[in-house]
Amino acid sequence: MQPIHILLLIAGYFGVLILISYFTGKDDSNESFFRASRKSPWYIVAFGMIGASLSGVTFISVPGWVEASQFSYMQVVFGYLVGYFIIAFVLMPIYYRLNVTSIYQYLEDRFGVVSYKTGAFFFLVSRILGASFRLYLVAIVLQRYVFDAYGIHFAVTVSLSVLLIWLYTFRGGIKTIVWTDTLQTLFMLVAVGVAMYLILTNLDMSFGEFWNSEALEKYNKIWFTDSFMAKDYFLKSFLGGLFIAVCMTGLDQDMMQKNLTCKTLGDAQKNMISFSIVLVAVNLIFLLLGALLFMYASANDIAVPIMDGKPKTDLLFPEIALNGGLGISLAVVFLLGLIAAAYSSADSALTSLTTSFSVDFLGVEKKPENKQKGIRQLVHIGMSVVLIIVVIIFNSLSNKSVIDSILTIAGYTYGPLLGLFAFGIFTKYKIVDKRVWIVTVVSICVTYFLANFGNYYTYFTADVANLAEATTLAKENFYQFGYELLPINGLLTFIGLVLIRRQ
Repeated sequence: MQPIHILLLIAGYFGVLILISYFTGKDDSNESFFRASRKSPWYIVAFGMIGASLSGVTFISVPGWVEASQFSYMQVVFGYLVGYFIIAFVLMPIYYRLNVTSIYQYLEDRFGVVSYKTGAFFFLVSRILGASFRLYLVAIVLQRYVFDAYGIHFAVTVSLSVLLIWLYTFRGGIKTIVWTDTLQTLFMLVAVGVAMYLILTNLDMSFGEFWNSEALEKYNKIWFTDSFMAKDYFLKSFLGGLFIAVCMTGLDQDMMQKNLTCKTLGDAQKNMISFSIVLVAVNLIFLLLGALLFMYASANDIAVPIMDGKPKTDLLFPEIALNGGLGISLAVVFLLGLIAAAYSSADSALTSLTTSFSVDFLGVEKKPENKQKGIRQLVHIGMSVVLIIVVIIFNSLSNKSVIDSILTIAGYTYGPLLGLFAFGIFTKYKIVDKRVWIVTVVSICVTYFLANFGNYYTYFTADVANLAEATTLAKENFYQFGYELLPINGLLTFIGLVLIRRQ
């Protein structure tokens, strides 16, 4: 598939999104932009959230992760499922009772202004990093397969990506996102289905034969219970997934903003439960696709693409889809799926960042009514520029799997949110509000120390050449933290809040 054809496909896709935004953005008031006037059908929100939750990370990184970690990611996914039930029946009733625009307004109601600003700040950091990772993923694919052919710099690719998002979100905001996410989810799932069908056909296998094949047994191990010290030990992954779901969905303005557009609490709970069950099946399908990709690559002598001198399994799916000899139809649906997966997450992130900064830091709802929309529009532009800058920085620093990076970072930035909300919900204590930010900073520092103690101890005491070698050696002698860093961070924050409670 030629680069010009890919550009035309992208242009057509965004043309459809801009058309949707035209109809959904006719009322460009802040009430519509922030909350869609609380009129979204729950089933539309649920279907659209699948694409927003999976994003380009799942679309590319999860299949590419299969060779190294097999199906261990399902341990995390089962934890997600339990976490989503907690969101539906613990957090959602609070948000609907308080009728919040930003979920961090709960912290102001419960503790005070400093807690409120601290929670909102950690969301901004978390979401900017997360959205940047996701945008980076689609940008490197577009760069490699489209813009390199024209000698266009990576920074231009990123800027163009964010500009396209801005074009269809700047008026309708979350009201537009609810409907565009539905279309994007559909494209993504169709792309996966077509890819699996074409690869199975090429390998001359039915799905049943693939399911029972010896080749699949090489990849399909789900439960890892051999060593508690290992990073992928079942209990650590499950609990990590549970807390990641609670934090990265239930305590995240981006994901909850969609849920808060439902008409009633009951509708929002139906949305969350149905979405969570479907999400388990969809993640399993992505892992099966990953196994198929490696089987096909092995059968056809397709090497994992090299980027910056290192094999990058994140690029195996695009390499096979675009250059693997499976025809133009797979190339087309792959690109539609990739773009849909990446932008269904990035567009809602931009909208939620705009909402949080406008409401939580600028107090837009308290400004004169004739100035509110203008403030929101300026913030929307500013957040677009921030995303561009961070993606470019990330491109110069990245050297590890994208999905692993996101979940690792979440262990630090979402932990304080977990501790704050848990303390507010499960205790009746008041706290010394002005000291909250100190507690959260100390919690993050201690968590980082715990996670990296073995690596640095080995580096300074063993005969090793560099930190990377020390990290490898430390895996044999020290406990390896995984996704449980998130609840540990939350627990440390909780303990810190106990220490600053008012007598």
